[in-house]
Amino acid sequence: MAIGFVLITTQPGREHEVRKALDSIEFVTDRWMLFGAYDLIARVQADDEYTLTRCIVEDIRIIEGIADTKTLIGAEL
Repeated sequence: MAIGFVLITTQPGREHEVRKALDSIEFVTDRWMLFGAYDLIARVQADDEYTLTRCIVEDIRIIEGIADTKTLIGAEL
């Protein structure tokens, strides 16, 4: 199992639009609005890292209204 957290900065005023778009992405298991340096955080969970990273690059980062992302991928040691 692969889990990642995507910290998202939106274009001004587009937070709710981006949050709604995240709800339609299969591997996004939760998302929260934030106060501070980032506007949203999304929890992404998939069976493997390949699927996880494809979701982030091909589904999340292309959402209209996203200005920047930073991804943290969890590791099992």
